[in-house]
Amino acid sequence: MSAVSAFVRTRRLTRRLTTPDDVRRWQAARLAGWMKAAVPRVDAFAGEPVRRLEELPVMDKAILTADFAAYNRPRITAEEVRAALDAGADRVRGHPIGQSTGTSGNRGYYVISEAERFVWLGTILAKALPDVLWRRHRVALALPGFSTLYRSAERGRRISLRFFDLALGVDAWADQLGAFAPDTIVAPPKVLRRLAESGRLTARNLFSGAEVLDPLDRAVIEAATGARVREIYMATEGLFGVACPHGTLHLAEDAVRFEWQPSGDSGLVTPLVTDFTRRTQIMARYRMNDLLVLSDERCACGSPLQAVARIEGRQDDVFELQDAGGQWRMITPDVLRNAVVDADRAITDFRIVQTAADRISVALDPALSPESDARVSASLAGLFDRAGVVRPEITVTRGLTVDFDRKLRRVRREWRQR
Repeated sequence: MSAVSAFVRTRRLTRRLTTPDDVRRWQAARLAGWMKAAVPRVDAFAGEPVRRLEELPVMDKAILTADFAAYNRPRITAEEVRAALDAGADRVRGHPIGQSTGTSGNRGYYVISEAERFVWLGTILAKALPDVLWRRHRVALALPGFSTLYRSAERGRRISLRFFDLALGVDAWADQLGAFAPDTIVAPPKVLRRLAESGRLTARNLFSGAEVLDPLDRAVIEAATGARVREIYMATEGLFGVACPHGTLHLAEDAVRFEWQPSGDSGLVTPLVTDFTRRTQIMARYRMNDLLVLSDERCACGSPLQAVARIEGRQDDVFELQDAGGQWRMITPDVLRNAVVDADRAITDFRIVQTAADRISVALDPALSPESDARVSASLAGLFDRAGVVRPEITVTRGLTVDFDRKLRRVRREWRQR
């Protein structure tokens, strides 16, 4: 399938799928054909035919990486992908390959076909720039890694695309970005914020991708530009959602089946994703590391696709602290974030890190008043008391750095139980 075909199909589905029941019926039909024709063709699922998705085991990055060749039809190994990428190549045996940024400590890999590369492109364009067939766009892309997926857009007749290297830092190419004069930019929120604060973010279509869009960053960007920031939810594992013009993030249920696992009693959920458009590498019931809050409200745009209220962070950044009886309790990133920003309205950036079982480090902007340190410490102490955990040692320091070629995680757990 070409990018244009994928674009047209996605736009037609937008008109055809008008209710959640329509979406479920579409998914059921597509999944049935995919499980019959595609799933048994990789070694991991060869043998008995799969009739129901629930018959497949839950998988994650560790399982996939341990036997990568078993999950893709050309039997390409993780070692082959690593070697090719280290050598500057973006293909193995003619198949486009790529990798994640390795934020969680180990990289994820993917292998796709040439056709799947253009399906991805057509799908994302249909959701993000539905007028691309009759209006030219100048798109600036500043995302970690210039993968083969993005490069497929460079040759489009309706799109002029330019990549800007995050590893060089925003200031190194901000003037070039201005000269390119994009109408659309896709970048991590920290990049959009830096450009907005310097008055160099002039594109009318602003898309945040590659990391969580924090309300702190959204407020700064939108106040500076007067434009709405729309999220694109994607990862090494696929394209999972694009925000509509109303700003609501809608999951790509027309291409991906989502199952949900609750994260404790916090109201947050973690997705299991099954991409029934991919046949070269099977992504079935793959457990993501993200924490989401789903929305029960129907968006004003009328889309039947599941709306996401917020992406709160990562499962492995949930803080683990002990109560008086020695039992471990979890405190999720959203709760920790709110305790910091609610302590002082002047806080527009921060970092909070669990460095040991009983130690927490908080970094704040040096420009804040001296009273901010005590307010943040008191707010966190109150949170820990309400959570029923023993108060850890809280250290507040001044000084924030932004590493543009790594994902920004304001709430981070560096310590792990042995």
